[in-house]
Amino acid sequence: QVQLVESGGGLVQAGGSLSLSCAASGRTSSNYAMGWFRQAPGKEREFVATISWSGAITYYADSVKGRFTISRDDAKNTVYRQMNRLKPEDTAVYYCAQRPRLWSNIATTRGEYDYWGQGAQVTVSS
Repeated sequence: QVQLVESGGGLVQAGGSLSLSCAASGRTSSNYAMGWFRQAPGKEREFVATISWSGAITYYADSVKGRFTISRDDAKNTVYRQMNRLKPEDTAVYYCAQRPRLWSNIATTRGEYDYWGQGAQVTVSS
């Protein structure tokens, strides 16, 4: 059984930075594309970023491009997400997700991911 455990997040002022980690257990995260989504109150869960199984390819939503970075350390079975220049509109619960198949391509829709972390709250005050 795959488990993705998230850590990090919290409260920060606008313009600040936060980092999130997503540690996989039950199955190594290496060789699986990973995704990053968020859900604000009253809104649908939306795509934030994705990283390929090799780490060579990343793709970001326009709203976070240039401010957020996704990376991975397969030796630690962990995916990292760095968020800089945070804005109040970035306030949401952030989720990591893993694609179900080995060596699959990056993906930007929820339905393409089978395993999800429990979520981490990020609150940005103005």
